[in-house]
Order: sequence, then structure tokens, then C-alpha cells
Amino acid sequence: MRQSVGCPGKRPRVLLLSGYDAASHKRWRDQLTGMFGDYHWHTLALPPRFFRWRIRGNPLSWLHEPSLQEPWDLVIATSMVDLASLRGFHPQLAQTPCLLYMHENQFAFPVSSKQRSSAEPQMVNLYSAIAADRVLFNSAWNRDSFLTGAKEFLDQMPDGVPDGLIAGLREKSRVIPVPIEDRLFIERQSTPDWTCPHLLWNHRWEYDKGPERLLKLLQVLDARSLPFRLSVVGERFRNHPKAFDQIHQQFSGHIQQWGFLESRQDYDRLLGRADIVVSTALHDFQGLSMLEAIASGCVALAPDRLAYREYVPAACRYESHEQDADAEAEAAADCLEKLLRKPPEPGQPDDWRASVLAGQYQSVFNDLIKTE
Repeated sequence: MRQSVGCPGKRPRVLLLSGYDAASHKRWRDQLTGMFGDYHWHTLALPPRFFRWRIRGNPLSWLHEPSLQEPWDLVIATSMVDLASLRGFHPQLAQTPCLLYMHENQFAFPVSSKQRSSAEPQMVNLYSAIAADRVLFNSAWNRDSFLTGAKEFLDQMPDGVPDGLIAGLREKSRVIPVPIEDRLFIERQSTPDWTCPHLLWNHRWEYDKGPERLLKLLQVLDARSLPFRLSVVGERFRNHPKAFDQIHQQFSGHIQQWGFLESRQDYDRLLGRADIVVSTALHDFQGLSMLEAIASGCVALAPDRLAYREYVPAACRYESHEQDADAEAEAAADCLEKLLRKPPEPGQPDDWRASVLAGQYQSVFNDLIKTE
């Protein structure tokens, strides 16, 4: 429970807006409302579907929402919210402090072969950041790729771009990750099995998480006669990359757990049993699934890119070859073999604990919420 700010006895009123309420966004907002239970929270959340309509249309979806006419001490919006339009449609919000939380940014989000590129989602991110009083990012890589992408985007404009825009955005930006629950930080009762390690791949079943690269890595391990056990879990969708079916078929004899675990308790137990958590991602703005597995005692195996450089030890990062999946699979297998020969010292991402980060969120809230 955190201490309230503002007038004595007054509970700060906070409006939380989630424009595309994906699982990680919901987890984050549930943590905030739990950590600051003495605040008065009201949440508006839109389902995570119809992405292009959702990111551009959320101000229309909420146009006649009564709560937007109420007085608030603070508005917190996710990166999918068109905050600039909302503050224009509801002028009273222009007088309310607004915090934008960037779970991701559209300048660094990869576009699949089935999608068409569009500048509009990038403009929503940019305008929302300009409209916000403070911008928080879940990783330094997310912040830096946003600022770099926004600068490159604006550099393409023919004229009329104000001086100092990117510097101003950087000045009001700060990195505070999505917290990892303290309960996940456990001391293991048994040592990892380095003779036949249990590999865990626990990401969304989508193209940007690199399932084809996981397949290639497993094929390399098989060709090298390296024994392993395998669990592939994570949020699954009706249409998923075909690489998953091939992995399931080709490596069925290695599989310990396959598919999404409905029970959070079952998933937490799996985190405590696995030995090495693997990422093959082409995109990960923070990497919650990696962090929670590392907190639970897993050794990480991740590419040397994205936000992984912020918490995965150098010895556990394999060479990044984004344009050459075969070379990257060989590099990942090389790194894994080195880890098996010389296991790293156990370590946990303590700076990402909820109990540590709560104070950082409190400090930002204190700065923004107006006292009377």
C-alpha cells in the first residue's frame, strides 16, 4: 500500500486508459491498481483486436464516455491511446496532468509480410508523447528506439518541423519497467540439469517472437546430438506460424509441456522447473516472459539485441544475425554449449521487483498530481 498525495484525507482520483488491452497491458494496470490501492481508480479498456482501428479510433469509441467529463487528479494512458485527440475532444483533460506509458512504440515495431506499412500508428505515438506531461518507457531500448525512429520520421518531412522537438521529448521521458511480482523471485531447491537441460520458450505465438528461429536452433541442437527437454508455452492464437506445428512434430520426443497453460499456478510451477529460458525474438520491448523466468531461477539464452542487453548477462547473449536465421541458430547453439560447459552464477533481476519499482512510480505520481 502506497501513501496518497494531495490534500490530507483525499484519495487521488486516477483515470487509467488502455486503448488496446493486451495481456501485458492488463497485467501492468492490475499491478498499478494493486500497488496503489488507496487511490481512487477508474479504468477504461478496449479489447485487443482490430489493431489499426483501435489505435486510431479509441477517441471516437470513448467520445461519449461520461467518466471523461469528470474531474481527475491524473490520467494515465497506454501507448495505444490517441492522447492528443482525447485532450482535444475533452478540453477539461487539457488541465489534467497526463502520463503516457509506452509498452511499445510503432517506430520499432516490425511489420509482417501480411501487413502493410502505415505512418498513422507512428503519428499516434508521436502526437500522444507530445501531448503528455510525462512519458514512461518500460525499457531504455524502447525509449531510445522511439526517439531515434521519431527523429528519422520527422527528418523526412519537407518543412514545418519545430526545433528541439526530440530534445523536449527526451527531457520528459523516463524508464520505469513493468514490475515483476515479488512472489516470482524464488530460491530453487534443486540445481539445473546441465546434462539434459529443460529449455523453456514462453512467448506469444506470433511471427515477431521468431518461432522459425526456434525451429532452426532445435534442428542445430539435434544435429549436434545435444540432449534437451523442451517446453513451448505462451499466448496462442487461432492462426499461428506453421513453425510451431513442425516443432511439435519433429521434436515430440523432447516435449515436456506444449501450448498455453490456463492456470497461472501451473505456469509458475513450470518456471520453477525449467533450466534455461530461450528467446529467439525479433521484437521485445521489455521481455516480461524472460524476466519472470529469470526471477524464478532460469538461466537466460537470448539474442544480443533489444531490451535483453539491459538484464541478460553478456555470457548468456548469442550473436545477433537478424538477416541470417541460420547463422543465428548456430550462434545460439554455440552459446548454449558454452553455458553447459561453464554454468553461470545464479542471478535475479532484483531491480525489476514490484517492491523496488513501486517507489519509482510513486515519485512520478507525486510530481504530476496537483496539490491544493
